[in-house]
Amino acid sequence: MPARIKNAMIWVFGALGGILWGYDTGVISGAMLFIKNDIALTPLLEGLVVSGLLVGAMLGAGLSGRLSDSWGRRRLILAASGVFILGTLGASFAFGPASLIFFRFVIGIGVGIASVVVPLYLTELAPKQLRGGLTSLMQLLVTVGIFVAYVTDYLLADAEAWRWMIGLGVVPAAILALGIITQPESPRWLVGKGRTDEARTVLTRLRGDAGAAGEELAEIERAERTERERSEPLTLRRLLSPRLRPVFVVGMLLVLFQNFVGINTIIYYAPTLLTDIGFGSGGAILANVGIGLLNMLMTLPAMRLIDRKGRKPLLLFGALGMCAAMVLLAVTNLSGLGYGALLSVLTLLGIALYIASFAVSWGPVQWVMLPELFPMRIRAAAVSLCVLFNWLFNMIVALVFPSLLHAWGAGINFLFFAGTTLLAFLFVQRLLPETKGRSLEEIEQDLLRGRPARPEAEGSVPVSSGSASH
Repeated sequence: MPARIKNAMIWVFGALGGILWGYDTGVISGAMLFIKNDIALTPLLEGLVVSGLLVGAMLGAGLSGRLSDSWGRRRLILAASGVFILGTLGASFAFGPASLIFFRFVIGIGVGIASVVVPLYLTELAPKQLRGGLTSLMQLLVTVGIFVAYVTDYLLADAEAWRWMIGLGVVPAAILALGIITQPESPRWLVGKGRTDEARTVLTRLRGDAGAAGEELAEIERAERTERERSEPLTLRRLLSPRLRPVFVVGMLLVLFQNFVGINTIIYYAPTLLTDIGFGSGGAILANVGIGLLNMLMTLPAMRLIDRKGRKPLLLFGALGMCAAMVLLAVTNLSGLGYGALLSVLTLLGIALYIASFAVSWGPVQWVMLPELFPMRIRAAAVSLCVLFNWLFNMIVALVFPSLLHAWGAGINFLFFAGTTLLAFLFVQRLLPETKGRSLEEIEQDLLRGRPARPEAEGSVPVSSGSASH
């Protein structure tokens, strides 16, 4: 089998976890309309059913750093697919609120594991010149999963078949379990375990060139030796040390802003916004399908641009687009427009602009950059910690927004998110390093120098002042 096809199979099966992630997080919005007909749910229990996945995701993300270092990236992806299957089957056959909440929590564990280990796996297998596009394949499949969930909800809505809506998530989980068995382990993990010959074989298979594989292996080994000499357990004190504190702060701010720019309010509450301005429930659900389609399609140019234009330009562009969209939604909401075509058009335009801006930038770029920022010896644990906080921030927004919506109204909330998107723009412009076109080992060596990043002549920001290679 040609190396190109082998590579494609690796990335397709690796990133398939994204479909599961997207499907299981997206399907509940439609299923919840009909679950309440079979299972008695108070508002509190309804919130627990929805947020149970997010709590499980925090646990899965927290466990996956240590597990991926001890078990390996590939084996943990296989375990995550098993967790998906167990949780999905349990939730689809649930006959009471307790079992439904529990199995949604189990699904969340699988989502949390996948959100850490799949980007890590893809990052460590991808050649540096294609790493951004290939790693963002997972984000594309997350949007595919969300879109498929919305379409499934729409097609099964007349039958009120919520068990089928949830249960169909078993299909991609089974494909992932069968496919990942045939794929190789991360060469960087193999080097870390002293299995250099296996790493050489994997790299030769991936690159299709023994010479190039040997050079890359030597670079990985040099980085491994350097970091091993400085090795110490990953503790909060170490993350806050002068050497690692700047990049840890950058990683945490990246996941903070990705959640607090308001994406969850649009994804979770778009149907509510549309029904509030006069859409019927059928029209709102169909419009939600359109939102899912736009989210998926706008991820495609991001995959192409992320390695051509860089990470920072996409994030800057996306923040400005989201800010403009939130201002438009706020003004539309606060202006007192009565029900009518103008209100509908402006609201749909604002939502579409926001989704397009997020999907082409902040959606995929975070998952590409997080594994790039941290040195190899702490990469899995540090990414795991950042992703754990990603799910925590996600849950905070999901839990708090309904109360804020009730207390302040939609318009004030949109103004708040316009402010956070502006802050996100300033964060990217002033603090975020550019990692485009640089090997993980080059980035790591710069990090080990421990000097703060500064802008380069062409406007990008390396991870430290000692780096100039691209």
